[in-house]
Order: sequence, then structure tokens, then C-alpha cells
Amino acid sequence: MAYLVDELTKRGFRWAYRVVDSRSFGLPQRRQRVVLLASREEDPRPVLFGEDAGEPSTPSPEGQACGFYWTEGLRGLGWAVDSIPTLKGGSSIGIPSPPAIWMPDGSIVTPEIRDAERLQGFDADWTRAASGLKRGTGQRWRLIGNAVSVPVAEWLGERLLGRDREFDPIESRELERGRPWPNAAWGEAGCTHVVKSSMWPRSTLRSPLSEFLEYDPAPLSARATAGFLERTERSSLRFPPGLIEALELHLEGMKSSQAA
Repeated sequence: MAYLVDELTKRGFRWAYRVVDSRSFGLPQRRQRVVLLASREEDPRPVLFGEDAGEPSTPSPEGQACGFYWTEGLRGLGWAVDSIPTLKGGSSIGIPSPPAIWMPDGSIVTPEIRDAERLQGFDADWTRAASGLKRGTGQRWRLIGNAVSVPVAEWLGERLLGRDREFDPIESRELERGRPWPNAAWGEAGCTHVVKSSMWPRSTLRSPLSEFLEYDPAPLSARATAGFLERTERSSLRFPPGLIEALELHLEGMKSSQAA
């Protein structure tokens, strides 16, 4: 970030950035991404900071679908209540790794690719044309994981075109040297200012994750489940109550179905 803003400043730009969460726009995906604007003539601050709904309180996981990354388990989990963690493009060799979802009925599943598209704000089958480029759905998952959530891009476009731009610079303070980069800031002429903007510009109502999914999810494979459980045994992480037990039951069920 320091390199980016220094180079923009050298070229005479005023810049502003803000971390934005896709959940703010009604998508049940915790996707936090940096949006950065810069201009030599216009003021980017009202565009990015003019709206702020404030981050809501985290809902209770009881009775909710909860997302996590089965590829983790040693140092992190990507745990998300009533949403999934960030959709990724897959591995470097094109193997998709969609997050797992612990459903209210106790099942452990992964979202179908059409729901993954919808979780980014696209219509179902938006990436279907890419399925002919390579076998399987790896290329489609890569497109989905690398995309900007549609409503985030739409919000930014609306802000750029809109006229209701207000920002009071008094609400910001200068960033102290050596301090971590904040979630929102602006700068010009080599001076950086911290802004108290949340990652939620808006607070759009949405359906619970369990109701949002329209297509039959796939059970998390026995191999993936066993690998995750093996990592949890070596981990010092604290896991949500009931998750490990649910995974163990899921693994037993998957082994039984394979044996049958």
C-alpha cells in the first residue's frame, strides 16, 4: 500500500481507499476487498466515504448455516456465520476448492457452481461459456473467484455518477508513522489521513445463507473431511462448539455410503 500511494502522490494524484465487505450489499459472502480511487482533478473522498451503514453485530451461529475453509485448520478457519468465507479461484493448477458449509441440519456441504456465481452477484450459469475452455469446472471457479462482486462494482459506479457527495475532512486524522494501514484512508502531497469508515457502506437486507442456496450442494468429500480433521488434531486453534463432532459424523456417513 505504501508503494502504491507513494507512486500516485509522485504523479500528482489525490487518492483514497476503503476496504468493502460484499455482505454489505446483500450477498452472504464475507468478501473484504480494497477499493482505491485516485484523480488529479476530482476528489475521490466523497465517492468512497459518503455512505456508511456501520458494521452490524455478528449473529449467533445457532440455527444458522456457517461457512469455513476445509483447506485450512492449522492456522485459520475462515469461519463465517450465515455466510461463506471468500470464494477463491482455486489452486495454481486449476483445482477448485469451494468453502464448506455446515448446514443447520448438521450436514457438511459445498455450494454448487451456479450458487457460487449467485454468491458473487451474477446470474446462475453466467460463466457457463467458459466450461468449454477446459475440462471440468475449474476455469469457471477461477473466473468466479477472481471477480469483483457485482453489487460492489454497481455501488462504486453509482457513487462516481452521483451528485450526493459529501465528506468532512475534519472527521479524519493523520496516520502516525509506523502505524498499520487502516481500513480506510486518503492522502495527498505525501500526507496520509485515517478515516473512520466501516467496511459496510450500506446494509442491504438478504435471505439467510441456508435459504439463499437454490441448487443442491455436494457433500464435502470423505478425503477432504479426513484431511481437515487430521489438521485440527495438530492445531492449537479453538473451533466452534459442535463443528468437530459434526465433521466426524459426516465422515462416518460418507465412508458408510462408499462402502455400500
